[in-house]
Amino acid sequence: MAHFDLPLDQLRSYRPDVAEPDDFDDFWGGTLEESRSLASPPVLARVDTKLRTVEAYDMTFSGFGGEPVKAWLLLPAGTSGPLPAIVEYNGYGGGRGLPHERLTWASCGYAHLFMDTRGQGSAGSAGGATADPHGSGPSVPGSMTKGILDPHDYYYRRVFTDAVLAIDAIKALDRVDPARVTVTGGSQGGGIALAAAGLVPDLVGAMPDVPFLAHFQRAVAMTDADPYNEVARYLAVHRGDDAAVFTTLSYFDVVNFSKRATAPALFSVGLMDIICPPSTVFAAANHHAVGAEVVEYAFNGHEGGQGVHWLRQSAWLADRIG
Repeated sequence: MAHFDLPLDQLRSYRPDVAEPDDFDDFWGGTLEESRSLASPPVLARVDTKLRTVEAYDMTFSGFGGEPVKAWLLLPAGTSGPLPAIVEYNGYGGGRGLPHERLTWASCGYAHLFMDTRGQGSAGSAGGATADPHGSGPSVPGSMTKGILDPHDYYYRRVFTDAVLAIDAIKALDRVDPARVTVTGGSQGGGIALAAAGLVPDLVGAMPDVPFLAHFQRAVAMTDADPYNEVARYLAVHRGDDAAVFTTLSYFDVVNFSKRATAPALFSVGLMDIICPPSTVFAAANHHAVGAEVVEYAFNGHEGGQGVHWLRQSAWLADRIG
């Protein structure tokens, strides 16, 4: 895939106006208040993985509406804390998988919480374990158009709430330092991390890797690739719903969460990425309220920097956490 988006010098300064509803803060404040009022303490069960350097726990915490959400909690063996923590969110369609697939952060001395994404977890080999007990009106296969005509019903209202309450849950653990929590994730997980960074005021940092869910109106019109194309396919059938759809999506556009972030961010972008076009990533990064560094991978698509980028993340985070 050749470079297809704006020239790099324009990407680096690309800061578009993105639709933001007047009641954005009230909407999210009310959503989180309601779900927090229904939350119960997280439940942990030790898992025998045969790993010697990492302890693994099957964790269940209260998410949206008090509903149970699964996660893996991985801790460096033999530590008592308080440890710095990383909360990680998953890519589109994936599940939490198995504990031994997620060893790097715990091996570096962090408490690592990997959140299952409700209603997903059947794409690829990483299976999920969290249901989404909410129905929706007509939708295109996938998650992007579930409940898309009303922000209160929209799928990502539940996911973003789960993401925030995952942070609440890990902060409540004795072996975690609540003042040293970072969020990260790739693709969908990167978008969720940005949403969490805009909703939780005291994070150390955010590391969105090739983030999804940014600048919806540009992305939906620009790429034929899924998942954004799910929205285009929906509108191709439900003609005339454009205004309602993009009004709903404005409550979930992570550009609007970046504007509210209080922690610095390390972004990555693949300049040949047709799934999350580079301009949509830069839109979020250039609106990030407290400064963002963008690592560019000129000849990569949605895979971004992979293991090379993890080295950048680990060094960046070590500088901030110590």
